[in-house]
Amino acid sequence: MPQRHSKNNNDLAFFTYDEKRKLGYGTQKERLGKDSIKPFDACCLCLKSFIDPLCCHKGHVFCKECILECLLSQKKDIQRKLAAHAGQQKQDKEEEEERLMLQKARELDAFDQQNHGPVPQYNDKNYNRDKNGFHGANSVKATSYEEEALRTMKAFWLPSATPDAPAKVEAPSTSTTCPEGNEKLKMKNLFPIRFTEDTSAQKKHKSLGKSFICPSCKVTLTNTLSLVALNTCGHVFCKKCAEKFVAVDKVCVVCDRPCKDRNLVNVEKGGTGFAAHGDNLEAKDFKHLGSGSGLGLVRPAMKT
Repeated sequence: MPQRHSKNNNDLAFFTYDEKRKLGYGTQKERLGKDSIKPFDACCLCLKSFIDPLCCHKGHVFCKECILECLLSQKKDIQRKLAAHAGQQKQDKEEEEERLMLQKARELDAFDQQNHGPVPQYNDKNYNRDKNGFHGANSVKATSYEEEALRTMKAFWLPSATPDAPAKVEAPSTSTTCPEGNEKLKMKNLFPIRFTEDTSAQKKHKSLGKSFICPSCKVTLTNTLSLVALNTCGHVFCKKCAEKFVAVDKVCVVCDRPCKDRNLVNVEKGGTGFAAHGDNLEAKDFKHLGSGSGLGLVRPAMKT
């Protein structure tokens, strides 16, 4: 059976809709797979399986080495910015003192010339005089507007007269932040968490990676489950068990350590490479066909 003529008609002066779709232009949609989603047991910084995991009060999990290195680098950066800010303040203070000294010297010089000079000097702004100090009807004078224009002329095409903006260093914040949630974070706010490893599954599948279970209901933990950690002992449960047992009994199911409602921390789910993630894991990309050049202008991917 012959194919449709509209699908094979290539003698037109413009691209048809089907031709643009075949070339990759237009809105392309693709469902994100498992490989695009960060596992719940991966560090938010190195994206690998965590080692000695630490959790913040917002539920972001990091490797101990990764988060310590991140906070240490932030402190070094803060010290560098504080030193730059202090140096700029010192420079501004010296410039202000120098300006006041020059202004005072000019005032003393003008006072000395006014009282001891051979020709009186006039400080009246409305009194015009030339550069040689002569004044009168026969003198060649420049108006105050011309002198001000010559003194403050800014010509961007001349290297010597190019205006420059002073670089101002703002006072930096002295607090370290969480690399994942951008909230204030200190070392004392981090607490270690403990996942219960599924030993039976590990014996059956030695070649596979570690799998973790809820210590209460023995369900395998995945990204589909909401997890809750106790900042008192660090044990991790699924949200159903935490609300059903831990929140009611006010005690940890594993170690019987007392806890309160404020000790329950919701562990963040594994995200994707997109800014926003959730149930609708669909990637969209729009590629615009360039006008006249034959090249396509690509806009950033819309993240959902």
